[in-house]
Amino acid sequence: MSDSPTGSTGLDYKAAGLDLDLYDKTLEGMSRWVRRTHTPRVMDGFGGFASLFSLDFNARLFNRNYKHPVLVSGCDGVGTKLKVAAMLNRHDTVGIDLVAMSVNDCLCAGAEPLFFLDYIAIPKDDPALVESLVKGVSEGCVQAGCALVGGETAILPDVYKPNDYDLAGFCLAVADRDSLVTGKKIRVGDAVIGLASSGLHSNGYSLARKIVFERAGLKADSVVPELGGTVGDALLEPTRIYAKAIVGLMRHYPVKKRVIRGLAHITGEGLEGNVPRVLPPNCRVRLWPGSWPVPPIFNWLQQLGGVSEAEMFRVFNMGIGFVVICSHHFADSIVHQLEKLGEKAFRIGEVVPGETGLEFAKRSEPAF
Repeated sequence: MSDSPTGSTGLDYKAAGLDLDLYDKTLEGMSRWVRRTHTPRVMDGFGGFASLFSLDFNARLFNRNYKHPVLVSGCDGVGTKLKVAAMLNRHDTVGIDLVAMSVNDCLCAGAEPLFFLDYIAIPKDDPALVESLVKGVSEGCVQAGCALVGGETAILPDVYKPNDYDLAGFCLAVADRDSLVTGKKIRVGDAVIGLASSGLHSNGYSLARKIVFERAGLKADSVVPELGGTVGDALLEPTRIYAKAIVGLMRHYPVKKRVIRGLAHITGEGLEGNVPRVLPPNCRVRLWPGSWPVPPIFNWLQQLGGVSEAEMFRVFNMGIGFVVICSHHFADSIVHQLEKLGEKAFRIGEVVPGETGLEFAKRSEPAF
């Protein structure tokens, strides 16, 4: 029957906002970017109901590194940085941010990223948009050394307004039980090393957007000499992925040395909110003012918005995207090793006795 009981033309899925033919085209567009990340550990192809991943493709290597494997998981999104991407109609970098947020969290346990899954929610079928997003996720997975094994693309016309969309990601990583970094071994006198961020990363965008677009009235394509380019370029700079450096560091300093004692991903609430999360009781981190360069975007935002120094450090990463707490005997060696692995690293503080938390003060005398 082609007509409804009332005599009008019958409805179909397309009339409800979902074009299945276009959806198939969307899936075809993402296929090559997904396959680009696959390693021999990925056991199936693309498009199945579930993804298969072998933990021990190379049994000898896996068993040598992981006598008691522990799975480590992380899940996160990108937040309102997506609004900036929509303003510029530039969507091929926020997928990198998506991978970074979950992968960097898993690294805090000293874990090696294995695979990643994504969730994309959009108001209508848009093959070009989805391919651009997945291209970014694929690039993030390549940087992180993990496989993009699957995900979900949801067409939700009644949930999202035109030009809106959302992303979520899930990472699974592995660590040996005896090599887990929990922060429990941190002690007074340990060194605090900061790894440089690439910019805002994926946090503080509600405040940044309010400063830039509402208070200052700038446009995404406004050129700012202090930033060396446009506002949009600066705000869309992808979050740095620290997988190569941290996994390399864990392998260089085996568990028997107990050198790496704490790892922290600096996200929302900045250094003050994230470093104390890994500290044991009666340990406090003292950061040395001026011990690392603060990128121009933070000073620019502070002046443009009249934001206090305290609020800047409470909201933004202020140039440090990841923190390593280690034995002070190995601090210089670790900084050198991180630089060999491609990171800009700085010795930015120390662990001192006191109530769990973080403070800014001059270096202790005598220095450890």
